[in-house]
Amino acid sequence: MSARDWIEKDFYRELGVSSDASADEIKKAYRKLARELHPDANPGNTTAEARFKSISEAYGVLSDPDKRKQYDEARRLFAGGGGFGGGQFGFPGGGGAGGFDLGDLFTRGGGTAGAGGLGDLLGGLFNRGRGGAASANRPRRGEDVETDIRVDFTEAIQGATVSLQLSSPATCDLCHGSGAKPGTTPRTCPTCSGSGLVTRSQGAFAFSEPCQDCRGTGRLIDQPCPQCAGEGVSTKTRTLTVRIPPGVDDGQRIRLAGQGEPGRNGGPTGDLFVRVHVAPHPVFGRSGNDLTLTMPVTFPELALGTTLSVPTLDGKVTVKVPAGTPSGRVLRVPGKGVKRRDGQTGALLVTLQVAVPARMDPEAEAALRAYAEASAEHDPRAELNGLLDQA
Repeated sequence: MSARDWIEKDFYRELGVSSDASADEIKKAYRKLARELHPDANPGNTTAEARFKSISEAYGVLSDPDKRKQYDEARRLFAGGGGFGGGQFGFPGGGGAGGFDLGDLFTRGGGTAGAGGLGDLLGGLFNRGRGGAASANRPRRGEDVETDIRVDFTEAIQGATVSLQLSSPATCDLCHGSGAKPGTTPRTCPTCSGSGLVTRSQGAFAFSEPCQDCRGTGRLIDQPCPQCAGEGVSTKTRTLTVRIPPGVDDGQRIRLAGQGEPGRNGGPTGDLFVRVHVAPHPVFGRSGNDLTLTMPVTFPELALGTTLSVPTLDGKVTVKVPAGTPSGRVLRVPGKGVKRRDGQTGALLVTLQVAVPARMDPEAEAALRAYAEASAEHDPRAELNGLLDQA
């Protein structure tokens, strides 16, 4: 593979992400492809093996902030001149104007390659032999896991403890994560000397790629664990107890430390994030730390005043309605809302709404007509009409 091939490779396209993708998006894309294309999952499939090699190569560059920056700068440098075959830059024989010599690009002031020119930039990107063993075998933290749980409205307000069944990767109980059959241990890969990388020189470049013998792990397992097939992890169904704190909001995440995927090479376990979905209540609503309730009332109750029995989540309370209260008025009942983290509790907001009967018996209708005649002089729209006349 030539230097031109390396720089013209689109690592972002290999992983199916955009060039401005975040580190988390790159990681998720790689992990998804790695599961699909791993040689153990595709025995004898040379196409999948080649793709696995390509995405591993791409992830090795894009997952490292420094290497990604150098890779982006190198691509911009060459792409800005129309690529390798034309425009401002051109490799010998590539159609570039003036037959630009690649050697000049990697030297400064006639010195040797690596003396501070672009060779330093690209050398740092592709020559990963030094420190490769530490990179391949260093402890890696396990991935975080996210799952969803649905709770009742009352449980979200008052808090609850619920059980959650989760099927996820966990450290193999038989080999304790080593991947080797009990009584045996993995050995250092002789091909890459445990680095997980094989480095080849190509002109001015030194290229590193995952070792095919150990698949980039730096270790060989001669006798794989029969339970996890050498992976060191296995899928298990476990039951967790999740404490839902009082006042949890719909969509809020609860973190369970150390309950995610197991780490690699002795690294710490990731975390589990439980996203809470709150089922709506048939009567109550929520506005921040306050609960809301619409209370049907009659016109006489608002006109003459009354005392209402109002439901709450923990019983009933009485609320006094003053005479002449308009429909739509909101009455506040302190201490009957959501308990805050500072120990205070929100209120219950009761909206009074006149309920108009769809049908009335003759006696009620006659009484209502008599009231309408008695109050004919009172026009509830008089103030509105006056404002319209002034406008």
